[in-house]
Amino acid sequence: MTLIGTQMVCDGRTARQIFEDVMANPARAKFGFGERLAIVNVDFQQAYTRTDLFKTAYETDPRQIEYANAISRLARSRGMPVIWSRVGYKEDGGDAGVWGTRTDTPDSLQNIKYGSERHAFDPRCEIDPDDLQYTKRMPSAFFETPLNSYLRWHRVDTVVVTGGSTSGCVRATAVDSLAYGFRTIVPIETCADKHESYHFANLTDLQLKYADVEPVQVVIDWLEARR
Repeated sequence: MTLIGTQMVCDGRTARQIFEDVMANPARAKFGFGERLAIVNVDFQQAYTRTDLFKTAYETDPRQIEYANAISRLARSRGMPVIWSRVGYKEDGGDAGVWGTRTDTPDSLQNIKYGSERHAFDPRCEIDPDDLQYTKRMPSAFFETPLNSYLRWHRVDTVVVTGGSTSGCVRATAVDSLAYGFRTIVPIETCADKHESYHFANLTDLQLKYADVEPVQVVIDWLEARR
């Protein structure tokens, strides 16, 4: 029988090697930038960024928040929206739904309480009073939040997604961004995850299907050219 499709490939490459091979393909078509972007910074909260305080925190690029601040500052200076989302729940965790049922420890998702240290944004984040800030309940920054309508009102056609985790809330936000019709860009250095396999496997999948995965300098250059 002639094989037209593809049997699952098992070639011994690591997730990072596969990502590097995909990124090295110069012929890969891109969605590109539109006319007006927004920076959507996902879950830069202490539960996930403060490796000195919480077991649930993780770090990939030590300059991650610095890069997110830089592109947020540039976007803001050009009159483009900046958004910060985080996850949190009421005292009994009842608004976490089925997502909060797998475990129940002090580190569990549904035990990130409103107003707690785990819920707080990392103090390294440069959040402007006019930036949109809100708490979400599920992985995507779009799910049951004001994000889509806010972006439409501000005539945004391109969404730049930063934050963590690459395999979780960043991926979910990027997929929803595409589904809502936005050009979607994920700057590599602005994302983080607990293990390089999760991180690079999901960057690969985003690049192949849902977003343009780019060095953060590409976003910086585009914004600096917008005078």
